[in-house]
Formats: sequence, structure tokens, C-alpha cells
Amino acid sequence: MRVCEILKQANKPLFTFELVPPLKGGNAQQIMETVRTLSEFEPAYINVTNHQEEVTYIERPDGLLERRTVRKRPGTIALSALIQYTFNIPVVTHLICGGSTADQIENDLVELHFLGLENVLALRGDPAAGTKRFVPTSGGYTYSSELVEQIVNLNDGIYLDPTLKNAQKTNFCIGVAGYPEKHGEAPNLEEDIAMLKQKVGSGAHYIVTQMFFDNEVFFRFVDRCRAAGITVPIIPGLKPIGSRRDLATIPQTFHVDFPVELVEHLKGAKTLAEIREVGVWWCIKQTEELLGRGVEGVHFYTLGKAESVAKVVKACY
Repeated sequence: MRVCEILKQANKPLFTFELVPPLKGGNAQQIMETVRTLSEFEPAYINVTNHQEEVTYIERPDGLLERRTVRKRPGTIALSALIQYTFNIPVVTHLICGGSTADQIENDLVELHFLGLENVLALRGDPAAGTKRFVPTSGGYTYSSELVEQIVNLNDGIYLDPTLKNAQKTNFCIGVAGYPEKHGEAPNLEEDIAMLKQKVGSGAHYIVTQMFFDNEVFFRFVDRCRAAGITVPIIPGLKPIGSRRDLATIPQTFHVDFPVELVEHLKGAKTLAEIREVGVWWCIKQTEELLGRGVEGVHFYTLGKAESVAKVVKACY
């Protein structure tokens, strides 16, 4: 079932979560165990992330460095199909502009269509590893709104090759990302919401937000989106803090702030178990308030912490 239909038919707040494919050389067993653990709580759908190729330098026997391009987390489409057909839970496959041409994206969409995977999240993606600025691949896209337009075209039977006759229409439901504290590259929140409105205007069906740790930030974001004329569902995204390292890496990587109260509790935690207890406690507080304010669902970023998410969901749903 498509996410847009799930949202329309839901008679209670949805629980959904996101998974990261294993590193190359690993296997899907741990991911499947995570799904098995969380499937007890009847997730409405599951997201699987996508990761572009990275440039690495390998030292040759002669001492010189050889430049190689590697994809450290392949298998997004295969993993999406494996999860959907093993657990009979709809999967949202992430598609990214970074590292892909329009032709490659079309081929991925055709593959998803053949596999019966009808849900995608259209993202620009992060700058390539080791760089600060996003540079589109030659023949690719600069903005995720362009990716949304391509998916909408395919839904209308319009492929990149204009000579195709009687091309089959696809039926993708398209999600896009929203940033309650603005995207790190946006000059201000107003400009970022204008870009989000463009993505929705291009054909996106719903929005899922970047993680945040202050619910008031989310509520203000929704109000601003509605005032700007964005009417599609906006699903809040949450993550339980899982380590002391999160205090440094999350604000730097995702450009989000931690509330003072949360930071003080994390500083007072002495062990990893205590830190995770604080993370679960705070996430429960956020989830309960969000559900109490009538959100259509909450999306959880697991990042390998299925146990913490399970505790939150058990307490709140």
C-alpha cells in the first residue's frame, strides 16, 4: 500500500521507522532482526536509506596513492524488497540526487516498479564525503524538486526517452524531507520553507522531518508551512540519543540544537546505559506530547538502536 493511502485511512497515529543498509561485506541479518524486533508494534511502513559512492585513496606498492570510487552501503533496493516481502510491511525506498544521473535514477525507478515497491523518499543527499558543498553529477540534479518532477513524469508515463511508445505508467507515492531548524545550507528558515513548498508543488505527497529535540521547534515549523500554503501531511522525525558522542556529532551533522534540560541530563549520566536511559526518557516525552497534539504519526531514526526505539513505542503506543 502507498504511504499517501495509509495516511488517509489511518484511524490512529502511525509508528514508522528508518533503517540504514549494512556496510559492504556485511549481511542483512542484523537489519532483519531490527525489523523483527520492531514489527511487534505494527509499523505502518519502514524507510530504507540510500548512500552515494565515496572517493577513497589506496596506497599502491610503489608508494603512490590510487583514487578509487566505492559505495560503502549498497543494496538499498534489494533490502527494500527483502523487508517488504518478508514482513508484509510497506517499504519507502530512499532515492538521492547525489552521485546519480537522471538515467540511473530512472532505471532505479523502473526496478522499484517491477518489484512492486511503490513508495519513495526523494532527497538531494549530502555533499560527497570529504567535501563541504553539494555538486551534482553530470547529467544529474541539483535539487530534490527536480527528482520529484522526474518521478511524477514516470507516474504519467513520461520517460527520458521521448521515442518510447505506450510507456507504462508507474504509481509512486513521493515523500520529501523537511527541516524544522532549516537545512544547513539554507540562508534562513523562510527560504528553506519556500524550497519545501516547491518540492510539494512539484508533486510530493507528504513530508517527513529531520530529527529535532524540541517539540516547539516542530510546532512552529508546521505553523509556518501551513501559513506558506503547504497542506500535505507533515510527519515528525525523532531519534533517541544513544551515546555521549551524539552530543557532538548530531548538532554538527544535522544542524539541530539540543535543549538545555536534555544536555544537563546527558552530562549527569555516567555510563552508556544511563545515557541511553536519558535518550529514551526524552524521546518518550517528545512522542507523548506530539501524539497528544494530534500528529498523524511519528517517524523514528533507529541508526542501529532498535531496543531504544522499542522502549519508546511500547510506552507511547
